[in-house]
Amino acid sequence: MDVIKILAGEIREYKRASIATPLFMVLEVLVETLIPLLMARIVDEGIAKSNMPVIMSTGAIMLVFALIGLFAGIMGGVLGAKAATGFAKNLRKAMFRNVQTFSFANIDKFSPSGLVTRLTTDVTNIQNAYMMILRMFVRAPFSMIIAMTMAFIINARIATIYLVAVILLAIALFIIMGRTTKYFRMVFKKYDAMNESVEENIRSIRVVKAYVREDYEKSKFKTAAENIYRLFVNAENNMIITFPLMMGTVYAVILLISWFGAHLIVVNDLTTGELMSLLAYCMNILMSLMMLGMIFVMVTISTASAQRIAEVLVEESTLKNPENPIYEVPDGSIDFDDVDFAYRTDSREMVLKDIDLHIRSGETIGIIGGTGSAKSSLINLISRLYDVSTGAVRVGGIDVRDYDMDSLRNQVAVVLQQNVLFSGTILDNLRWGKKDATEEECRMACRMACADEFIERFPDGYNTMLTQGGTNVSGGQKQRLCIARALLKDPKILILDDSTSAVDTATDAKIRAAMAQARPDMTKIIIAQRIVSVEHADRVIVMHDGRIDAFDTPERLLETSAIYREVYETQKEGSGDFDISAAHAEVPAAETLINTEKGGEA
Repeated sequence: MDVIKILAGEIREYKRASIATPLFMVLEVLVETLIPLLMARIVDEGIAKSNMPVIMSTGAIMLVFALIGLFAGIMGGVLGAKAATGFAKNLRKAMFRNVQTFSFANIDKFSPSGLVTRLTTDVTNIQNAYMMILRMFVRAPFSMIIAMTMAFIINARIATIYLVAVILLAIALFIIMGRTTKYFRMVFKKYDAMNESVEENIRSIRVVKAYVREDYEKSKFKTAAENIYRLFVNAENNMIITFPLMMGTVYAVILLISWFGAHLIVVNDLTTGELMSLLAYCMNILMSLMMLGMIFVMVTISTASAQRIAEVLVEESTLKNPENPIYEVPDGSIDFDDVDFAYRTDSREMVLKDIDLHIRSGETIGIIGGTGSAKSSLINLISRLYDVSTGAVRVGGIDVRDYDMDSLRNQVAVVLQQNVLFSGTILDNLRWGKKDATEEECRMACRMACADEFIERFPDGYNTMLTQGGTNVSGGQKQRLCIARALLKDPKILILDDSTSAVDTATDAKIRAAMAQARPDMTKIIIAQRIVSVEHADRVIVMHDGRIDAFDTPERLLETSAIYREVYETQKEGSGDFDISAAHAEVPAAETLINTEKGGEA
């Protein structure tokens, strides 16, 4: 993977600023290089000979050069900042844009905390490194080469001291920096772990406080922070010798130049002005070398960041539209033709096995099954959130892989287990289902989802502001808003993935009745743990261990399916707990339904 080429493609409109910045740096170096020569002329031709006109004219030229250098430095800084911050902006936009194209399989590959670190810390590292490359990476070597050349022109014997010092210092820096590289490459993985700890804690802060687990969370965060601390300490311990070594070299070179320069002045092989110029060039050379050392550190740190950013930029969605996609979904019929499915392409264990299923348009289908029976995995294939491993899933008689994905998903509305609301008004959240929906359409959808009864009790009604994640409404209210949002899409297929679990049974029944009356032609698939949610369905699918154990009407399942009958009898007796059967020890079928199986649902 050509990381530099991938990242460089995001410079785009900041190419001019990126080119102009080093040019201004070169101009600044040229001016700084000429000033010591002018100083030597003032000393040798002006002060030594008491020639005031030479002092005045040379001083005026120095002032002009200083102003030019100041202008070049300011412009280099301004344009460098523009290029670096613009480059960082483009990287973030490009990553975020690409993340929006990811399938669920792609998202599974990158953790949320890892993506946050890449969009923040990693991009900031690249921004700082790019700024230094544009300014210092051009300025430092150019300044060093020019100063070294001028020093050799003035006196080759003394300039050799510079050359030897530069070579020895460069070797030492190379060895030191090479040892620190591995630590900087490791540290960003630890950043991911720390961000994950923070994200999890903040998201679940109510649970943390309810269970009085603050001390545990602080301990976990402390461990993550100390891991980063140790890596940085190891890196800094290797680097700590860098700056004393540089400063020691600088002072040693100054002493040697002063010593040998004084002897050369005595024998008239060197003037006082030339010695001053050599000392100025000495500082230029060694300061440039120090800048290169800093650049090397920054580039070393940002190398790991660059690779992590490039991984996101080059990641391609595992799901793609066909060349000539179909945009119209004829009806809500669903067919699974000999489907096998695994989340990983290299997995030997299938999550779904031998699924052969046919649902007519307009049917209400219930799905029950124990934890890990792959209920959610089954419905994820209908809206093509994942692709099947073998076989085919058809909606409206057409393979889902032949549809335009947006068109398909607009006709297959899914209310997932984890209901998500966004900061904004209730109307804003509802219009995620249909962005141009009128308020009356929103009210109608809320009436079907039985959400209108609590919305109208709010002082601001449909303009009530929701906090991020909908934390200022109850779990049942959140579920009903999410159902209303899905209904607003007017889909041909509606999938409720255990999305009425926080709603009382009476309200659950009202929602089902309202949908059946208002949208009789809409295919409805209800995944539920409560038998009451599916007992009035046209047919019910009983899932077990990634297979369809039974598929029939609720009445016939009571006669033919031991699993369904056991769940029905257990819940009707008042247990209400699908996963814990009172008689599981005596009924093997129920026990196998209850236990979590390998390769369960997502």
